[in-house]
Amino acid sequence: MAASSASKWFRAGRSLLAGLSENGLQRMSHDMGCSDALCQQERTFIQMRTNLKVVDNSGAKRVMCIQALKGKKGARLGDTIVASVKEAQPGGKVKKGAVVYGVVVRAAMQRGRCDGSEVKFDDNAVVLVNKQGEPIGTRVFGPVPHELRKKKHVKILSLAENIA
Repeated sequence: MAASSASKWFRAGRSLLAGLSENGLQRMSHDMGCSDALCQQERTFIQMRTNLKVVDNSGAKRVMCIQALKGKKGARLGDTIVASVKEAQPGGKVKKGAVVYGVVVRAAMQRGRCDGSEVKFDDNAVVLVNKQGEPIGTRVFGPVPHELRKKKHVKILSLAENIA
């Protein structure tokens, strides 16, 4: 009984330390014997070949990022990307294989806010837009951060269910 509870606490501590990126804590978690897969769960930019979920009713379900239009590293919240549609609903506005533009509305990488808090989501999600930046769909599902207002995507905010 004591051995099983001790191993449970060891696993819980190891999983808590695996996500931290400070060198001392990461080194300590390596010494405890965590596998490389657990220790490399660091959140990164949305870059080429990243699969993203589509959270509007344009007809696409999943897209793959071809290029981030802003920086060299990749895209973050509110940035525009060029993507290829990998999965689509039959009868939708967007077909499989189409090259589309999208605005990142949810990103797993954390982003700091002016008040000192940080926002990050569980998944990477986009809303498909045309070349002028207007949304293709008429509804946006799930939470959308208010940082999109600074990036001039007010139309997406008005279509969203809730604003985080």
